[in-house]
Amino acid sequence: MKRIHFFLLLSLVVLGSCSVNSNSENYSEETIEKAKASVESYIINNYQNIESVEFQESPSAPMGRLVLEGTVNKKATFNIGVNDDFTVGSIGMGEGFPEPKEECKEQSCDYEVGK
Repeated sequence: MKRIHFFLLLSLVVLGSCSVNSNSENYSEETIEKAKASVESYIINNYQNIESVEFQESPSAPMGRLVLEGTVNKKATFNIGVNDDFTVGSIGMGEGFPEPKEECKEQSCDYEVGK
């Protein structure tokens, strides 16, 4: 019986700490707009046939890192982790995301950061 109480209490503590951490970062509108500009520039400069880049309304901050989600060309989804200096740190691409430009396959091409 004590073991069940211990695991229940442990589970509640772990779940509670996860929800506190996920909302611990509040980013200003200026920060979000700079991050969006960097992400849009990154996508346009590194991928083929980009017609549009749209963002979801509210960014997330799992583990304290700003993550922007959206769509490219109104169909392919993405989520991009943005570093503190507004550079792109990681990218997750959904099905149908455009192919990288030939010159950007080995190394990311230049893009405007935080403007």
